[in-house]
Amino acid sequence: MESRKSWVIVWATFVCLAVIFGVSYSFAAFFENFEKEFSAQRADVSWIFGLCGLVYFVLGALGGLLADRWGPRLICMLGMAFIAAGLFFTSLAQSLVSIYISYGLLVGLGIAFVYTPAIASVQPWFTARRGLASGIASSGVGAGTLVVPVVISYLLTQVDWREALQYMAVGVLGLGLTASFLLKRAPSLAGSVKGQLAGLTLMETLKTPSFRWLYMGTLLGAPVMFIPFAHISAAARDAGVADAQAVGLVGLIGIGSLVGRFAIGWLADRLGRVKTLMLMQCLMGLSYLIWAGAQEGWVFAIFALWFGLSYGSIVSLLPAICMDLFGGRAVSAVIGTLYSGAAFGNLLGPVIAGKVFDVTQSYALVIWITLVISAMATCSCWRILKYPQQQY
Repeated sequence: MESRKSWVIVWATFVCLAVIFGVSYSFAAFFENFEKEFSAQRADVSWIFGLCGLVYFVLGALGGLLADRWGPRLICMLGMAFIAAGLFFTSLAQSLVSIYISYGLLVGLGIAFVYTPAIASVQPWFTARRGLASGIASSGVGAGTLVVPVVISYLLTQVDWREALQYMAVGVLGLGLTASFLLKRAPSLAGSVKGQLAGLTLMETLKTPSFRWLYMGTLLGAPVMFIPFAHISAAARDAGVADAQAVGLVGLIGIGSLVGRFAIGWLADRLGRVKTLMLMQCLMGLSYLIWAGAQEGWVFAIFALWFGLSYGSIVSLLPAICMDLFGGRAVSAVIGTLYSGAAFGNLLGPVIAGKVFDVTQSYALVIWITLVISAMATCSCWRILKYPQQQY
């Protein structure tokens, strides 16, 4: 039976993830403001979201390495400070280029220093209920995606976008630093060697075929995963959906994500985590067929819920799969390295989608391309099953 302290770590991680991804996915609420303020095209505005994701995925491995050395508390608190600073400087921006730096780079750096250290801190505290703990902790992403964009959307009806960003910065400092302070490195568990948790080093992990295929699945799945966060609200507005409802679609993705993160443990325990990951990759791609036929708000809502369910399940499964396959010895660095595979998909997916829209004035071609990429990601996950899987 895990200790009460273990569950403190779970809920502190929940709050940390809610804060950082609430900030990240609130981008949809500011998309139109940036577009109008700086007379920018959608591809230009999409670079902000893409750069932010590129930074936090690429530097996630660095965040993991620093957390393995110094512990998650210090690194996550530093990350929260970077996010708050980035939001504040964005509120003062006078050009889109300065937002690329303040939001894209500085907020991205902050998320990199929180995401991997926080989510990786949960796995070593648990054995029997690792899937449940991972699901609860990672559901903070869904909670933040649900609550924060909706709150910001309302706030933007009361104040201008610059003041709204400043309120967000204050919220990150208050809530984010408190949750980060509660994080703590897990003690050595049974099966450890010389005070270290059992498992492979980062270099040993990188040499395994299982990691290479998992990395490929993450790389290919990333464009499918991140295009809706940047573009679904804009697509809904184009179809005549009211602004509040269009931004609310990101909140619906959050609801679907929450359900997926809590329910996926039950399915994964029976089907197996890797098989469940493969199924969710497939379902995430198929959700785009709903987007393809969406012309009314309720159809966009169905897409958002379906997409969120599969997306949330995937994000919940990846840390637990890393712990299962490669152990806890270098789990922060392994997860951070895996997430670097999502970096270029996160950057190029929304940007290319915006470019295709600017040229064709339609998301149709984007949707069909993502279906092909999703099929390739599903096949990559299937390949993991071809190799022996030692459980730690």
